[in-house]
Amino acid sequence: MLDTKTVILAQVFISGMMAFLMTGFFGFLNDGPTQAFLIHWPQSFLTGWPVAFVFSLGVGPIAFKIAARLMDLLRRG
Repeated sequence: MLDTKTVILAQVFISGMMAFLMTGFFGFLNDGPTQAFLIHWPQSFLTGWPVAFVFSLGVGPIAFKIAARLMDLLRRG
């Protein structure tokens, strides 16, 4: 298992990349390739990243437990 500092650093990177991609994707879907999209995206990203980070800290351990249990079931079955 990874040490706590590595897990938290990974969550910083994961949440940052996901916030960047998701705000970009949905902003583009809503606004299209416009100047308004390009102006609004950085603000959405900076708002979304801390939220994504906090959520990932809560959801991450749950996801790993579910994945471990599922893999155990698949190995047995």
